[in-house]
Amino acid sequence: MSRCLIVDGSSVVRKVAKRILASDQDMVTEAEIGRSALDLVADESPEVLLVDGDLQDMDVTEFIRRVRAMSAMRQPRIIVMMNEMNLVLMTKAKRAGADDYLLKPFDRQQLMRGLHEFANAA
Repeated sequence: MSRCLIVDGSSVVRKVAKRILASDQDMVTEAEIGRSALDLVADESPEVLLVDGDLQDMDVTEFIRRVRAMSAMRQPRIIVMMNEMNLVLMTKAKRAGADDYLLKPFDRQQLMRGLHEFANAA
């Protein structure tokens, strides 16, 4: 992973994820809401998106669909972060184009496991 975008309304979640992921080789950016995140996706073409399942300004499935509709870029891996196991949300997000799920709160091992599986699959 060299470019990651974290989209979450909680500054604490963004800060924790950024601390886990940031390194000299990796660029990690943040967005608080979906609309500003869509602009960043278009400008930066991140390889991984960590997206809150409960965005403040739009439905996460709409966000995922908009990202997937951006054809001028390499499609990122989209990981939806959720506060609890929600099978309805998981199904809707998967149908919209999500690749994986992560329960909050997460730790370094859980986050890195999901990204490691992505790197091995690529």
